Amino acid sequence: MIISASYKTDIPAFYGEWFMNRLRAGFCKMVNPYNQQVIRVDLTRPAVDGIVFWTKNAGPFIHHFDTVADMGYPFVVQYTINAYPRSLEFSVVDAHKSVEHMHTLCKRFGPRVAVWRYDTILFTSLTPMAFHRRNFARLAQALEGATDEVIISFAQIYRKTRRNLDWAARKFGFQWEDPADPVKYELAGELAEIARQHGMRISMCAQRAYLAPGVEEAHCIDAQRLAEVAGKPIAAPIKGNRPECMCYQSRDIGEYDTCPHGCVYCYAVRDRRLAQRRYRLHDPEGAFLFPPREGSG
Repeated sequence: MIISASYKTDIPAFYGEWFMNRLRAGFCKMVNPYNQQVIRVDLTRPAVDGIVFWTKNAGPFIHHFDTVADMGYPFVVQYTINAYPRSLEFSVVDAHKSVEHMHTLCKRFGPRVAVWRYDTILFTSLTPMAFHRRNFARLAQALEGATDEVIISFAQIYRKTRRNLDWAARKFGFQWEDPADPVKYELAGELAEIARQHGMRISMCAQRAYLAPGVEEAHCIDAQRLAEVAGKPIAAPIKGNRPECMCYQSRDIGEYDTCPHGCVYCYAVRDRRLAQRRYRLHDPEGAFLFPPREGSG
């Protein structure tokens, strides 16, 4: 089993102590959102083929990666570095720090461990097409040698995304748009060429319409990459989490509405204040990342 930690929240940035406690305990608990039944997830080394971490700030967890490796768990880090204005990412660590973290991970564990995510690509008056060309090129140059892959995707405007974007646009005085597919396709192709110049392949997360020349389909949960890190095969089927998702089967141990980064485009948080409140209620000694509602088992 591959453990995803987590596309629902930022465990390395905010819940690292809890994660290490659960790894030592050999299990964590979570509530099935569909039937409210408690699930016990086996985190013992024999049960776990590998771990995929997702983060925008590995700093608070950087010393724990060595411990995770010493415990025998192979891992990959999906590291989002967008370097967006504060109006769009309220509390994300400075991009220079994240770049340092990526190089640190590469030096300690090799170039296959860390994957850069330039995600989500959002078009606003603060971040128009020209911004993304310059910004991506600057980051790609800074990250050269730290990774061999960058994963991109364009913002999907769900109802909660629209609500949060509209609120931020009013508060900070910018405009946002969801441009036509040809615009996104063109930018994807341009970013692919920039990535190639800096020794990276580029892949697209669950958006086949934008697979321009040089852009591959992404496996964000990538059993093959994990197997290379582990030095042995990992048997897992491709079982995506949504249409066009090419992730390998995994168990995500995160919880929605618990990440206080404050990114206005986030799919995993419907209300920033709710996420902050839940973060304050978190118990790093508990079996659950966030305590279940009364009566859920």
